[in-house]
Amino acid sequence: MTAALLHDTTRPAAALPAVTGADLTVPLVDGGPVRYCDLDSAASTPALAAVTAHVAQVLPYHGSVHRGAGYTSRVCTSLLENARADVARFVRARPGDAVVFTRNTTDALGLLARAVPGPVVTLDLEHHATLLAWRHGEHRVVRAGRTIVDTLDALRAELTARPDAALVAVTGASNVTGELLPIADVVAIAHAAGARVCVDAAQLAPHRRLDLAGWGADYLALSGHKIYAPFGAGVLVGRRDWLDAAEPHLAGGGAVRSVAVAADRTEVAWLPAPQRHEGGTPNVLGAAALAAACRALEPVIDDELPAHERALAMRLHAGLASVPGLRTLSIFDDAPDRTATVSFTLGDRPAGLVAAALSAEHGIGVRDGRFCAHPLLARCNDGDDAVRASLGLRSTGSDVDRLVDALGRLARSGPQWTYAIIDGRWTPTPDPRPLDPFGLGERPGLPGCDR
Repeated sequence: MTAALLHDTTRPAAALPAVTGADLTVPLVDGGPVRYCDLDSAASTPALAAVTAHVAQVLPYHGSVHRGAGYTSRVCTSLLENARADVARFVRARPGDAVVFTRNTTDALGLLARAVPGPVVTLDLEHHATLLAWRHGEHRVVRAGRTIVDTLDALRAELTARPDAALVAVTGASNVTGELLPIADVVAIAHAAGARVCVDAAQLAPHRRLDLAGWGADYLALSGHKIYAPFGAGVLVGRRDWLDAAEPHLAGGGAVRSVAVAADRTEVAWLPAPQRHEGGTPNVLGAAALAAACRALEPVIDDELPAHERALAMRLHAGLASVPGLRTLSIFDDAPDRTATVSFTLGDRPAGLVAAALSAEHGIGVRDGRFCAHPLLARCNDGDDAVRASLGLRSTGSDVDRLVDALGRLARSGPQWTYAIIDGRWTPTPDPRPLDPFGLGERPGLPGCDR
């Protein structure tokens, strides 16, 4: 085994921030329990221990912001505004960029969609959040090539042929394959055609350095729940002029300078961004959690974290290559870098069945489906479902080995329990695992979609 593969064997590197629930145990259908193997970080991450501790510290002071004279209100106002500064530093924003807190990446892109003064261009490999945000205006989709070079050429050709685009919106890292786009190259092409660039950084932020100013990009969106701050906050960071000119994303208290009611109309003077788009009482705890995650990740995002994940990714790809009938999905033939996210199929076994068996029989959490990227799955998997394993801070080499071993058993012998499709999902039948550890009463789930 190479030195790179020996980088991690049983536990995350000591230099990395600790994660809440790293030692969580879960039941198996044959009795269990077993330590949970969380390989679903691309969908949502657990909270960093530092984030959990910070939220607990803040809770006694929780109050409304900006307009209260009380001590807790003053404390929370300072907390919220300091959180903007922490996020701006983490993404390396320019002086003067607006930092607008939202619910998540989808909400942030929806906000920007209200502000774009012209056509939007995207690639066909995007997550639905980036594909669907612009549907109420002119939106053009460029088909990505089999190489990054061909894809950049196709984008350049589109912007040259129709030079009226106001914005190019692209993902920083694919939520299906982990492959990265060269953002600075996209920015150069777009700016040469007079278009601005927005980066969907939801999948990039937990794994690599964000550099809004260094890339030259104009806007960036991300979600707290993707970067170990699952408390309901996201953010849009970028140039103020479009945001100051746009209709408020959420009209209400806190977004206005003044309101006057006449006989036949309401006259409003709106505040500039960010308050213009943050009507109502903001999610102070979410913003504080997001800022705490940024502070905790800042020291490791350039070196330790990417090294940890690259070592695990090498181990994962080498292991998956040994599983009979397993095929990994990819977009580009020349991708120089990718996050520790991989999607695959296992022969003719349904993806949902594979995921259910990994969970019920092995205590391994993965994702199955089309990952809210249906056009991309149509390209690289004929529109069929796939299985996705995505690694993060609490992933270890032993987690990778557990997955590879379990997939090998499934490939050779199939599931060892019985399963049926219930409410649209493969489910163990019977399922003896208690699914309500909180005593709230079990309820059936609904089919959905993840990032």
